Amino acid sequence: MRIGLFGGTFDPPHEAHLGASLLALKRLKLDRVWWLVTPGNPLKDTRGLAPLAQRIAAARSLTRHTRIDVTGLEAVIKTQYTYDTILWLRARCPGVRFVWIMGADNLRSFHRWQRWRDIAAAVPFVVVDRLGPSLYASASPAGQALGRYRLPESEVTSLPLRKPPAWAFLHGLKSALSSTALRALRRTAGNSGPKQRKKTSSKSGKKRRL
Repeated sequence: MRIGLFGGTFDPPHEAHLGASLLALKRLKLDRVWWLVTPGNPLKDTRGLAPLAQRIAAARSLTRHTRIDVTGLEAVIKTQYTYDTILWLRARCPGVRFVWIMGADNLRSFHRWQRWRDIAAAVPFVVVDRLGPSLYASASPAGQALGRYRLPESEVTSLPLRKPPAWAFLHGLKSALSSTALRALRRTAGNSGPKQRKKTSSKSGKKRRL
């Protein structure tokens, strides 16, 4: 069985997340994609993060796909880092071919992840192209360090069967949506109170017609 692992805070989940999952399902011939909705990202400020149960419910409402499973696994097994989650899954699912799914923006910061080299050595991973970040993601520290293990996209179907380290770019999703931007909009909307209506006046006391 081939299973894609798609981790993140998903605050909020959006169409680009779904699009990346569907693209990976099709191009890598995955049997399923598991969304791992994490309690929090150690690299990000989690103040203002929506409750886990709320994010899981929103993700399930968005996906509604028979081959996409939304889980809060990391909260259940008490793992904070991706490497520990992958080890836990591999130990309990020895016959499964796992592939980690990430956006091009994550490849840019992959070198900051806890034990990122060990993650790359544990499972193959696919980087889903996005508007903007993919232009320089390959030039990131991790992209450079792992460059010799990159497969041509024409061979991406075989990625789940490859011995790691192995990775590939996956093009076809062109979306500028990001949870970070949507959270910023949410905060802005929350901070702006109702605007006071301007009064219209004239010397005669009547509204002026324009």
